[in-house]
Amino acid sequence: MLERQRLSRGDRAREAMVLRAPDWVNVIPLLDDGAVLFVRQWRFGIAAPTLEIPGGMVEGGGQGETAEGEREAAERELLEETGYRARCWERLGEVHPNPAFLTNRCGTWLATGLERLGEPSGDGEEEIEVTTRPLAAVPGLIASGEITHALVVAAFALHDLRRRSP
Repeated sequence: MLERQRLSRGDRAREAMVLRAPDWVNVIPLLDDGAVLFVRQWRFGIAAPTLEIPGGMVEGGGQGETAEGEREAAERELLEETGYRARCWERLGEVHPNPAFLTNRCGTWLATGLERLGEPSGDGEEEIEVTTRPLAAVPGLIASGEITHALVVAAFALHDLRRRSP
């Protein structure tokens, strides 16, 4: 829902647009051989395909969902977009996608112990191609501009922080 908010500071006033959006989730699906499952899909905003990790909205549209609700969304998105499910899940953290005008947050999950159940089903509106890349190649994919989605870049930054922490 789009809201107009009136802001004032002293004798100065202005209007801000705030978009109340549902929370999002994304998943870094890591195969046993160290490869990451990626999805390539068309993005209308830039009129081009992007290389991303599975992700989507947390059901219910509520904000500040519990980690359990967020994980359910992560499990659903992984299965819908890749055809895989995971035995092990670890929450890596969260970011605010754009706090300048969005109210939501995006939680990132690491999925391991992957098992393929079938083909990706999508949500009925997505055109998805599943592909893999070695985890070690991700920094180069970001540097070269093959990965440009900000939430995917943030997810791998959270993953890198987890790997570096004692």
